[in-house]
Amino acid sequence: MATFNALILAGNRREGDSVAKLTGVSHKALAPINGVPMLQRLYRTLRACPGIADIYVCIDDATLLDSIAELAEARDTGGLRIVPPAESPAASVALALDAIGLQRPLLVTTADHPLLSVEMVSHMVAEAPADADLSVGLAEADTVIATYPDAIRTFYRFKGRRFSGCNLFFARGENARKVAAYWQQMERHRKKPWRLVWQVGPMALLRILLGQLSLDDAFAHVSRLTGARIRPVLMPFAEAPIDVDKPADYELVSAILRKREGTA
Repeated sequence: MATFNALILAGNRREGDSVAKLTGVSHKALAPINGVPMLQRLYRTLRACPGIADIYVCIDDATLLDSIAELAEARDTGGLRIVPPAESPAASVALALDAIGLQRPLLVTTADHPLLSVEMVSHMVAEAPADADLSVGLAEADTVIATYPDAIRTFYRFKGRRFSGCNLFFARGENARKVAAYWQQMERHRKKPWRLVWQVGPMALLRILLGQLSLDDAFAHVSRLTGARIRPVLMPFAEAPIDVDKPADYELVSAILRKREGTA
């Protein structure tokens, strides 16, 4: 089996994060769910994945792990490697790609995804097209709503089908760096909507907003814009797009984990 590295994004990007405040921690990544910090859950999941090599975490300060014995030990023994964050998520990914390299493929996820499972990671790695520089995990709305009708997710419409992102990416080609660079450009334009429209292309954006663009067409368009081959990977797991972004998510994920772990 081919090996791959993994990167967990755990930077503190929002002051006064509602989940951090709810749980009394400085960083959302450290918020405990059913007694286990989210970052620790991600580390355990990734460590259990077949084919995993090195695990990295992008976090503001390595000493933040001192309060979690398992993660502190992993940090000190090299089982969990630290990479510094940058001024934005896109910049952090770009910096991490430079630090880690792509000699092995790199799985990227976020610390606020404690529902991530070994099965999800294995599916993502197995289904990522071999010719893709970057694969993006997506879940279809019907998959999510059938199991969690009250889950609050953002769905994007592509020709009658709706999809949600899963905070799961698999980079295996050097051109994945171009995607990070393009993402940084988009972030710089976030306060200038007209620049965002121009960057994406007015007609393409209109077709996306009207739901007239197919998923494959959308990925082909973004691939042309970035100069990288970007492909979707459909995740057949209702929990795949459910992260912990706000207190309502925290309650839902807590209930799911209690049921999964037999503590409900």
